[in-house]
Amino acid sequence: MLIEDDPTVRTVVADFLRAAGLDLSEYGDGTTAAAAVRERIPDLLIVDRMLPGKSGDELCREVRGYSDVPIMMLTALSAVDQRIEGLEHGADDYVAKPFSLRELQLRAEALLRRRATVGAAAMIVHGDFRIDPVHRRAWAHEREITLTAREYELFLYLLANPGRDIGRDELLREVWGWGFGDPSTVTVHVRRLREKIEPDPRFPCHLKTVWGAGYRFFVEATC
Repeated sequence: MLIEDDPTVRTVVADFLRAAGLDLSEYGDGTTAAAAVRERIPDLLIVDRMLPGKSGDELCREVRGYSDVPIMMLTALSAVDQRIEGLEHGADDYVAKPFSLRELQLRAEALLRRRATVGAAAMIVHGDFRIDPVHRRAWAHEREITLTAREYELFLYLLANPGRDIGRDELLREVWGWGFGDPSTVTVHVRRLREKIEPDPRFPCHLKTVWGAGYRFFVEATC
């Protein structure tokens, strides 16, 4: 689903993605789109931040209240802290305007592909953490947690690589599927994941920062 209020941008993007083989619905305002998402959740949302009726940020927060559908945000705001805001509202990825249509297509396909293929296997259990890859459900300390698509993939990768230093570049490559990107994207998702798996996110016991190296994940608490 593409939600973009500029009719020219919406038409160009929609035509390009349809030509690439994607089935697409289009909306020009956040209010109408929000109702459509509730009626039928798509496989991917591509959302402009600045929308009439209901902003992209508001729409993102609302959808995150009931779905982990991947969300890609389009933004004309180029400052890093402004882009980070979109991620903090629950977006999995962002593309800054003006953008390459080919890059947008590749990022959209990467989100769709990862959602479809990440781990259809048996239950993964490590200490107090569990993941059901078939139904994409996760538990921490005997409590089920709600993860966005990207948070889920990040958590899955960390569980598969406990006890070793993992750099932001590696996470961008292995979890996001990017050859390059803004490391602050990783920082925001790590912070959001800590809020869901740590007893006290201010003092992480499991997902620790290793200065100069990235992060290290511990299955057993190290507080």
